[in-house]
Amino acid sequence: MMQEMKDKAYSSFHVPGHKKGQAYTESGGAGFLQDVLQADLTEITGTDDLHHPEGVIREAQALAADCFGAEESFFLVGGSTSGNIALILTVCGKPGDLLIVQRNVHKSVIHGLMLAGAKAVFIQPEPDPISGLAVAPSAATVTAALAAYPQAKGVLVTMPNYYGMGSDLAPLAEACHEHGVPLLVDEAHGAHYGQHPRLPGSALASGADGVVQSTHKMLAALTMGAMLHVQGPRIDRGLLRQRLAMVQSSSPSYPIMGSLDLARRLLHVQGAGAFTAGLAAVDALVRGLAELPRFKLLHPQGQQPQDAACEASAGSTAQAAIRPSAAAYTTQDPFKVVMYDDTGVLSGYELQERLEAYGCVPEMSDDRYVVLVYSLGSTEEDTRHLLDALRHITVEKADAQRSADASPAAESRHSVQAEAEEDLSLTGASSLSKTQGSPAEFSTWNILAQATVSEPIPFGLQPIPPEDTERVPLQDCADRTAAEMIIPYPPGIPLLYPGERITEDTAARLRVLSNAGAKCQGAADPNLRTIIVYKKNRKQGSHL
Repeated sequence: MMQEMKDKAYSSFHVPGHKKGQAYTESGGAGFLQDVLQADLTEITGTDDLHHPEGVIREAQALAADCFGAEESFFLVGGSTSGNIALILTVCGKPGDLLIVQRNVHKSVIHGLMLAGAKAVFIQPEPDPISGLAVAPSAATVTAALAAYPQAKGVLVTMPNYYGMGSDLAPLAEACHEHGVPLLVDEAHGAHYGQHPRLPGSALASGADGVVQSTHKMLAALTMGAMLHVQGPRIDRGLLRQRLAMVQSSSPSYPIMGSLDLARRLLHVQGAGAFTAGLAAVDALVRGLAELPRFKLLHPQGQQPQDAACEASAGSTAQAAIRPSAAAYTTQDPFKVVMYDDTGVLSGYELQERLEAYGCVPEMSDDRYVVLVYSLGSTEEDTRHLLDALRHITVEKADAQRSADASPAAESRHSVQAEAEEDLSLTGASSLSKTQGSPAEFSTWNILAQATVSEPIPFGLQPIPPEDTERVPLQDCADRTAAEMIIPYPPGIPLLYPGERITEDTAARLRVLSNAGAKCQGAADPNLRTIIVYKKNRKQGSHL
């Protein structure tokens, strides 16, 4: 349809005002955007309407549902953010409704709670005992939360995490359904799941009721292109359509919607073969790293990098054989390459800086790991470039490596993973304590608290009165109550939300982020040297 409209000779007496790019003719044209402008449409005869689809958009969404295994799919032009917010507004239909939420969720989930005026019971994700990185809540934690708060309207978790780590969602779905509530999954980084035998299974295949996917992240849609998939009777789809119309533009981008259909078509036409080149590029990296033993890849205990996703597809039999302490992390997205310097010479931040100097741009890094994103669009040439950069880094840091290897600190960092794996193999017990003090402790993905299940936290849109707050230096913020949201980005997980007590651990992490020059959204102080807190003589209310 879009190609037909682009090629059709007609005079435009409708928006957009650039008139298929004609507005730029006298100034030399729109350059590389010219083709995009010619396909930039609006709701006119023949182009359908995203918020009341009856033609091509309805057909495209039906094809998407078939491709991804949903009963019904919705195109999102505002990214997964709009899908998360719409799901929360649907499930929490009135102010005060309670939702059980994984604590380390994307900021869009917190914003959805605010818009809904909902209460959240936060549940803690299980950490991988070797890396120390948080994955997802256990079924036991979800069951306990539902038992403690039977009035809950649903449970929302994130899977996979930003590092591509995951576990079996089916027990969580079963726990939710036994209590008659939906399982909502922010699967932003797993749009490709279930599309190839080497990829982990999808949240829908595990029984989730509502799933949000960023098609632009790990598939081939334009940025901001995402989808929301639903199945089963536990989500009011009529109300969901209304909520989507509220949080999405009434003038949705046709290039973005067209790219969603194009990304779906690629999978429908090529099937698993769409991932052949990308997986070959990953395999080439694994082979190349065998000659560069300094650089290791994160993977589930007892699995090799190329096997991590395959274990997920083996079903519950494979899951049952995994020791409880290791069950938090059983699957790894092969396209999320999580690399670290096993000598401890380079932090994740430093390794990212060196890679960028050689023209390899990672997705993100923390103090220990660098996350490199492959996809169905990656090539073996990309891998050759990466391996060449790593060889250069190895040579340029050889002297520093030899010096650092002799130091007690480097020896400690070098042995963290080996000690943890040995401890697990001998006892089966968690060795998370061995990773404390390691760089993984300061991953911005980890938001861990002492309580496995929190008290209900009220959220709302009422602004916090300035006279109730004050600005304090970071070194003085411990045991105070935050009055602003602090969101390290990436990955966009709120480290603090207004009304949350600042623990000693959180205060320490804030200082680390500040000293590292980390980008933090929401902070009034762009340098993160100070933080806004409630005055000690003020009792905070539901101001979020």
